[in-house]
Amino acid sequence: MADLDHANWEFDVEKIGRDLLEMQRVPLAEAHVAAIRQAGTQILYPAGTVLVRPGDPVETFVYVVDGEIEVMNSFTGERLVPATLGPTQFMAEISFLSGGSWSMAFRAAQDTRVIEVPRAEMLRLMAAVPEMSDIIITVLAARRRRQLESGDSSLVLIGEEADRDVRRIAEFAGRNRLPCASHPLGSAEAHAFTLSCAADPGRPAVIFGKDTVILDPTPEKIARLIGMSQDLVNDEAVDVLVVGGGPAGVAAGVYAGAEGLSALVVEDIAIGGQAGTSSRIENYMGFPTGISGADLVWRGEVQAMKFGTRFAVPLRVDALERLEEGGFCATFNTGSRVRTNAVVIATGVQYRRLPIDRLAAFEGAGIYYSATENEARFCRDAEVIIIGGGNSAGQAAMFLSRVAARVRLLVRGDSLAASMSSYLSSRLEADPAITIEYGAQVAAVHGEDRLEAVTIRRDGADERVDTCAVFVMVGAVPNTGWLADLVQLDAKGFVMTGADVNAASPFATSCPGIFAVGDVRGGSVKRVASSVGEGSVVISKVWDHVRG
Repeated sequence: MADLDHANWEFDVEKIGRDLLEMQRVPLAEAHVAAIRQAGTQILYPAGTVLVRPGDPVETFVYVVDGEIEVMNSFTGERLVPATLGPTQFMAEISFLSGGSWSMAFRAAQDTRVIEVPRAEMLRLMAAVPEMSDIIITVLAARRRRQLESGDSSLVLIGEEADRDVRRIAEFAGRNRLPCASHPLGSAEAHAFTLSCAADPGRPAVIFGKDTVILDPTPEKIARLIGMSQDLVNDEAVDVLVVGGGPAGVAAGVYAGAEGLSALVVEDIAIGGQAGTSSRIENYMGFPTGISGADLVWRGEVQAMKFGTRFAVPLRVDALERLEEGGFCATFNTGSRVRTNAVVIATGVQYRRLPIDRLAAFEGAGIYYSATENEARFCRDAEVIIIGGGNSAGQAAMFLSRVAARVRLLVRGDSLAASMSSYLSSRLEADPAITIEYGAQVAAVHGEDRLEAVTIRRDGADERVDTCAVFVMVGAVPNTGWLADLVQLDAKGFVMTGADVNAASPFATSCPGIFAVGDVRGGSVKRVASSVGEGSVVISKVWDHVRG
């Protein structure tokens, strides 16, 4: 996904392209280079030396003194992009901040002299010299944006349109801002990639670099290859465990790191949470032309990593127990555990699964719970249906109307006034590609391997509509099943806090040391801005608990 959604950047693509090119190559100041020389080791790489390959751990920061480093196509061995890294530039990716893995291969195009600084020492330097940190992070973020826009990646998907497992990887990559290339089964590009790694050209595949064809692909396997899935030391201790990587959880990660707390943020699907599926948020202060939810939260993630906060995706907390000696122990779905002095619950909510026969059979094959670029590709010039009357449903309708022939928004009630912002409902009513149907619901779904049609029931009458995509954005079910009996929940499963449980802080739960923020907290305002605010403010109370 691009840094800004299409509605925001189409008006000046050339300017943004120039800005992006400039940001990728901002040089460090002489004082910064002097600090790097003092902290690092000078190494000479002969021409043709491969410095790193996809999947290698990011262990050093590499500053180019003289010579030239090129990005290598890991499948063909040829130069991948025309631009190279020369003197005053540095070789690094955004995964440097988190300690992940390289996503691309780099090679010395000629005899090249570099200074290599161990990652931990470089992060210490960046913390001590914020001006240097600003330049490096700006460059790394711009490089990731360029990768996302160009599709240059060692992660290649073949047959996404024909295989549900491959589509699941595409969704995981898109929502987590992982660059990947996707080619239809049987295309010339797919044939070339599969032949280069001795894979069957007639079968869908997920390929990482030339030598790795991923059998039975899962998000967990991809995360491990990319380095997103942190190798946690069993029973290691942290100051605060943040469960949930939506706006509230990421904001908590930013402020926890900034205050010097050791923080771990875990998320079982994608950093961004439900907000990450919003194609355009226009009512968040500071972004008058709007911003995608994924980009907003990604900026926060980078900011949190700058302060030392760690992220682990996909990782789910299966159990949380209180320890007799104080603090808590969280057990993850991988079997590993972490001990923590405090827990911030930021698991948000998920859209309700509708009680429609065979609905689950089409999830990922016509039934979707998010509307991003990934899903939009399958809706071009088609009729699509959105179920829901909230802001997320409205934003999805506006986004999909740019590619779909028609968008039908089904609302069970007789008005949008109570559930959707006025500016958004007015736009929906004015868009000729969108029709709002009140008192309507999907009664049945039809198809073989993929969704082919639905039955819409309205005023007692049924209508069969051919469609390839239905977006379910109705209801809010809190993700609190893993909490067992540690904290009090209200009748709907939301976490009770503050005065409702006789706690001093509005974010404290009935169990001292456990806090709740964002949509999962009972009585919270279900908006991105309020979630960010709660995630930011709660850390002051976490600090009091941890250091008290």
